[in-house]
Amino acid sequence: MRIRKGPKNALVLTLLVTLATLAGWLGVEDVGILRIVEQWVGDLRVARLQPAEPQHGEIIVVAITEETLERFPYRAPIDRQFLSDLLQELQARGARAILLDILLDQPTEPDKDQALRTTLRRMTIPMVVSYIHGEHYLTPLQSAFLDDFVPPEQRGLANLIKDHFDNAVRWIFPGKEVPGQGRLLGVAGLLVFHLGITPPQQMIPMIWHGRPDPTTEPFTSYPAHLVPLLPKAWFADKIILVGADLSLTDRHRTPFSTFADASRGLDHSGTTGVVVHAHAVAQLLAGRTSPEPGHISRILLLTTALLGMAWRAIPLNLAFRLMLAMVALLIFWVAGFELYHLGGPLLPLLGPTLTFTLALTAGEIYLGREEREQRKFIKNAFSRYLSPAVVEQLLNDQESLRLGGERREMTFLFTDIAEFTAFSEAMEATELTHLLNRYLDGVCQVILRHEGTVINFVGDAVFALFGAPAHQEDHPARAMACALELDAFAEGFRLAAEQQGIPFGMTRIGVHTGYAAIGNMGSEVRFQYTSLGDAVNTAARLESFNKFTGGRIAISAATATRAPHLPTRPVAEVLLKGKSQTIQVLEPLTAAQGDAWPITRYREAYDGLLASELDAATVIFQQLASADPPDPLALFHLNRIRSGARDATVRMETK
Repeated sequence: MRIRKGPKNALVLTLLVTLATLAGWLGVEDVGILRIVEQWVGDLRVARLQPAEPQHGEIIVVAITEETLERFPYRAPIDRQFLSDLLQELQARGARAILLDILLDQPTEPDKDQALRTTLRRMTIPMVVSYIHGEHYLTPLQSAFLDDFVPPEQRGLANLIKDHFDNAVRWIFPGKEVPGQGRLLGVAGLLVFHLGITPPQQMIPMIWHGRPDPTTEPFTSYPAHLVPLLPKAWFADKIILVGADLSLTDRHRTPFSTFADASRGLDHSGTTGVVVHAHAVAQLLAGRTSPEPGHISRILLLTTALLGMAWRAIPLNLAFRLMLAMVALLIFWVAGFELYHLGGPLLPLLGPTLTFTLALTAGEIYLGREEREQRKFIKNAFSRYLSPAVVEQLLNDQESLRLGGERREMTFLFTDIAEFTAFSEAMEATELTHLLNRYLDGVCQVILRHEGTVINFVGDAVFALFGAPAHQEDHPARAMACALELDAFAEGFRLAAEQQGIPFGMTRIGVHTGYAAIGNMGSEVRFQYTSLGDAVNTAARLESFNKFTGGRIAISAATATRAPHLPTRPVAEVLLKGKSQTIQVLEPLTAAQGDAWPITRYREAYDGLLASELDAATVIFQQLASADPPDPLALFHLNRIRSGARDATVRMETK
């Protein structure tokens, strides 16, 4: 019997793990609702569990506020003379670099425009100006004005990468190719490039700079119109980002917008563009890696898929395995939140959960189906030979069915029908088969009731054992009780057959306890569960020994001493062919027989034989042999004494 095909299983399980991994990866990437949930979970951590950090010491935001605009006769475009003066003031105060996040795409007052144009070209510190190209909301005239106004070396693309599902900013824009200008960097990348840092060439997730406390912004911010009044040292060697901080202008959805909390300085209106750029510059200055760990995420998906598939191996029933899986997922989510709060990466949580769940489900379905098939196979293969309790143990420990064996102490039982060959030759084949099947079925039922294992049939003979494949501490007692019930069944079957005119022979039984090899013996293609060893041979010879004694059951002392509560009577000291030491052979008795007068008298005679009191023993054996019914063991010893025997030792010259 071949229960499991390893290579096929390995291939199928590998395929299922691969599919679960791909489903977790592509599902979260491409399925809208899954991606939204994954992002929602990430936003929750960013907004609520962002690790606290000191206010950034190198970056200052100079904000154009409503109070700033109140100083001018018009709100937009922002007064160019004011911007020119502001840039010169910041340079004079020792700023390290400036990013002007204001779009200069249309003319205002000519003299003020010229002042700002001149200032931009005369800046001696690194200077970046927000620039856009090809966007549909710019007219050709606006694009031409912007190209003319901003020097090429100062042009940083102000684009923000927004998620197409919820329009939130979560990545740093690296730049793009612009016709006629080559590759232009994003404003954050261009700014750090001027500061000697290599900017990213590909889009990378944003690492938002943490707040020192819930009420303090991550970056120092001053209103633009107050800069001339503030101490010069506050701006010395700082990176200045100038941009609008207005209610309805240049505000963008971010993870902080998703979980707005007015008590923490967050609101639903979004984060200003200049602050978004400040986060990007801070990240690039620090050289911080992505909070979404790229390849680590893929490895995490594969790992959770493998764990989900391996979950099937936990030795618990389905309900407990599922409960344990839910607990494991809960721990994983809590750990993911806590890891980020402690400054770790922003691990994906939904994707790994999906791969784990899919792999676990696939494993339960596939391996569960295979296990059901195996259980069905085992039940079909063994239910006729093993008791239901033993079959259930095999179902729970299928490793015991592997090819190979182990050395174990067991009790072996052999049965055989006397004179069966001669009897069978006189019967028609169909009638013989029907009769023998009824007999063997009854024998098996008795063995199964005592939870024995039917190993083999050889014609009318049956080989059974106790103590394997399931361990049985009391296997000798089981075998003895089984032998007595088998004897009662076989005698009843024989007498019923004789009443029908069928000369069915007496059933002889041999039982012995000892160590032998047990397991599946044979080849990978065909094998049989059986036992091999000297103890097995001894049990078979004890069955044959009944031919000489005329008895029906012969058990060894190795079995009888392990079941002292069951009555027995001695048969002989037997020296088996090829052995140098005798074994004591006994006959098991029913409770009623144990104290009966004939058995008591037999024991007296046997003790006399051992003591060489042959005359007294002969008298008793003769009485028992002449009784109705006669005692076959008494007749056996009487004939031995008459043949010259002087003790209870019997030497078997044949097997």
